[in-house]
Amino acid sequence: MDSYDDLNDRNQPMLHESMKRPWGEWHVLDVDQGYKVKRLHILPDQAISLQYHNHRSEHWTIVQGEGKVIVDGNIFTVSKGESFHVPRMALHKITNTHLHETLIAIEVQMGEICSEDDIVRC
Repeated sequence: MDSYDDLNDRNQPMLHESMKRPWGEWHVLDVDQGYKVKRLHILPDQAISLQYHNHRSEHWTIVQGEGKVIVDGNIFTVSKGESFHVPRMALHKITNTHLHETLIAIEVQMGEICSEDDIVRC
């Protein structure tokens, strides 16, 4: 069994992974075989691209703000404390509907491939 230090050393480069996007930014919080956890900051009145994933599902929890979510054509609103599931291959998008507050969501990816290469933008 790996020690905590061995696991930390093995995963350390991925834990610092982050990316700025026109809609905001994301940061990797944890990663291991079969899953990745990210924190997304979606700026006011911005949205991620409409997309789907071939190799993973996602579970999102809103920790700040409010927004509108589309999952396979179903549209619903979300706010702090609410969560939703995005099945593998489901077309999805989230929009921050607030004009002044950043929407923050925790995204848990689960699947055989949890990388930016598994994003198909529509």
